[in-house]
Amino acid sequence: MAQVIQRTQKPALIISHNKTLAAQLYQEMHDFFPDNAVTYFVSYYDYYQPEAYIPSTDTYIEKEAQINDQIDKLRLRATTDLLTRDDVIVVASVSCIYNIGSPKEYGNFTIDLSVGKDYTLAACAQDLVALQYDRSEFDFKRGTFRVRGNRIDVYPAYHDIGIRIEFDHEKIASLETIDPLSGKHIEDLTAYILYPSKHYLIAPDAFARAEQQIQKDLLEESEELKSQGKDIEARRLIQRVTHDMEMLREIGYVNGIENYSRYFDGREPGATPFSLLHYFRHRFGHDWTVFIDESHITVPQVHGMYNGDYARKKVLIEHGFRLKASFDNRPMKFDEFYAAIPHAVYISATPADWELEKAGDNTVEQLVRPTGIVDPEIMVRPTDNEVHDVIEEIATRAQKGERTLVTTLTKKMAEDLTAYLQERAIKAAYLHSDVKTLTRSSILQKLRNQEYDVLIGVNLLREGLDLPEVTLVAILDADKEGFLRSRTSLIQTMGRAARNVNGVVILYADKITNSMKLAIDEVTRRREYQLTYNKKHNITPQTIIKKIRDPLLPTPSDELDEQKAPDVLTLERRLDEIDTNTMTSYDRTKLVKQLERQLRSYVDDLNFEAAILVRDKIKEFEGYR
Repeated sequence: MAQVIQRTQKPALIISHNKTLAAQLYQEMHDFFPDNAVTYFVSYYDYYQPEAYIPSTDTYIEKEAQINDQIDKLRLRATTDLLTRDDVIVVASVSCIYNIGSPKEYGNFTIDLSVGKDYTLAACAQDLVALQYDRSEFDFKRGTFRVRGNRIDVYPAYHDIGIRIEFDHEKIASLETIDPLSGKHIEDLTAYILYPSKHYLIAPDAFARAEQQIQKDLLEESEELKSQGKDIEARRLIQRVTHDMEMLREIGYVNGIENYSRYFDGREPGATPFSLLHYFRHRFGHDWTVFIDESHITVPQVHGMYNGDYARKKVLIEHGFRLKASFDNRPMKFDEFYAAIPHAVYISATPADWELEKAGDNTVEQLVRPTGIVDPEIMVRPTDNEVHDVIEEIATRAQKGERTLVTTLTKKMAEDLTAYLQERAIKAAYLHSDVKTLTRSSILQKLRNQEYDVLIGVNLLREGLDLPEVTLVAILDADKEGFLRSRTSLIQTMGRAARNVNGVVILYADKITNSMKLAIDEVTRRREYQLTYNKKHNITPQTIIKKIRDPLLPTPSDELDEQKAPDVLTLERRLDEIDTNTMTSYDRTKLVKQLERQLRSYVDDLNFEAAILVRDKIKEFEGYR
């Protein structure tokens, strides 16, 4: 991908099927293109409960979400860079097909600052509020501004630096960047363009136009509900929409504003919503490229997003919780997505028929690795005594400083096997979909750092994981036909052992299924191809060398392991080792947030002794504030 981007010199959107792999790709692209605008665009929710209604129990579930501040910043930086720079590479998840508002409107909501410009402090403060910046005199954080005498300090929502605007009567006297924590000067500026702190914004004239259409649709849809004998639903719809309009009229924002986006964007019913792809088209026309990584998973993901969203919204609309316009706050349909892409490159070790059909003669098979590493040797062993056998294999590799991946069929099996291994003093951890996204990256990093010798997984130890230290992949119950033991799944899982010259795969099975045969044949074909190439060119295989990077984002388990709660004495010792005297204010603030999350976790688990220790440490930190 990096070579294609370098040679074509076109802006690029790289789509991955999950946050963990997107973060890995982002870091690698950042290494390849250190001077480019490499950005990261994934869902910014740490927790998300969509609005829903369950008619059978008359249960309304209000939208509830917890936004990750760091990811929100990176999303805003991505859209800002798309409007201001030409050398853009955005690494995204399928979040890129969801509605984020018009790029044209987002670009219009800016404040042009320049030294000597006629501009008053009061006008600047008013314009900042219009861009959804909050005035905060005490808590100067991302997306806020403060007034100090004849100056305004702004903390852009998409940056790690602050902007200080000094006024002299009715002119801008000076501009400078500052450290948000200390307020210290960084560099002088002559001009700066400030972008909004949110993607959803409404121009005053747009609201006036939209309100008329909303009221018209409200009248029609409430009457339609009444004609169906749904008087309660009609009354509910009127109350909810009226409340939302009052909030928008008074403060310009309301929770769920995105459900009215069609009106404010000026779109027709059913029209394609504005997504990240529209930012590319708005700025670059058709002169950009989309890379779809692990396309055999990512393409079906894009296919499925619209239908799930539509089914949930349909119930809400039928029961008077939303106007029909909320249908248009949606992800793109697949046909819309495909039509919006000017140039596409699909990347997969196991491409599906759809990608192969679309690519036609433009299919390139990349079997030769520059390192000369061949695909792993495959062994099939009976399932009798498979756990004890795999324990011996793990122990053998741990003694040599090597790592192991084990895949099971269920989350429960993964957790039970992890506990069983831990009881036998083996450094093990599990990795499955219940593990928080940001914690997954931390666990993988700990495996590479040899804090763990083995990871037990279900379906996550597959696509895209580059773990050069892994020399064994063990697949339990390999002969159980199904999604987790299909040809594609087996090839992808076995590929995790193809980063090390000592890579081996053990399939535990009592029979050779058709999926196993197809997978073994394909991996063997690739292995023989590389061996022939190595012999012809006198290549000696070498294990790839890959530096262990810091996590892209801080994880809740940076200080304390979530899977293995320490005993109270160990926790007390670890907390005592934290020296508050040597830490900066920023470091203390960051660690307090981590400890507060851990405190809540201990309380939820009724581990009050540990909770008290963490609480006391937090109080100690607060004494330094």
